[in-house]
Amino acid sequence: IDFGEFVEKIHTLWRFACPTTTGSDDPLINPEKDPNLGSLGFKRVLVCVAGKDLLKDRGWYYKELLEKIGWGGVVDVVETKDEHHVFHMFDPTCENAKNLLNQVVSFIKRT
Repeated sequence: IDFGEFVEKIHTLWRFACPTTTGSDDPLINPEKDPNLGSLGFKRVLVCVAGKDLLKDRGWYYKELLEKIGWGGVVDVVETKDEHHVFHMFDPTCENAKNLLNQVVSFIKRT
């Protein structure tokens, strides 16, 4: 995979989806730039990332930021190794997609 080309495709897609974007540091996709980050209205967050996803580090960073700002809730991260971005959408019946869905359901059911 040519990651440079892939990154440019992501930036192009983001500009298409949000024409008024300021780029990669837009608060809509960069939680560090969101002035309302600490005022989440819930006490639990589940972040799902894929091991081969170019955006994986951004997911882990989101967890780090919530903890750093003293949000006070619990952040769980589920990382599915050896998968790419939205793998569960492309192959929803694969074993990793089923496992991810079970983890999401388990998270929702917890009180």
